Amino acid sequence: MTKHRVTFFEPYPFTIGQRIRIKGSHRAGDWEVVGLDERNVTLRCPISGREFAWNRFCYYINDKENITWPKEA
Repeated sequence: MTKHRVTFFEPYPFTIGQRIRIKGSHRAGDWEVVGLDERNVTLRCPISGREFAWNRFCYYINDKENITWPKEA
């Protein structure tokens, strides 16, 4: 059997109150996780306060310390 390099993706295990930054998507920007259920994650914009519930969609890349949040324009 031939072996190949395979990339695996896993849905990110969000937690309420988590502050996140999404890059490279129409959802790009800073968000706070304010709601979770089995299918959806609800995010709030820290600037406008608007909330959006979306199907879970993010995948973990890395964590960084000492990052300004929300990102300054």
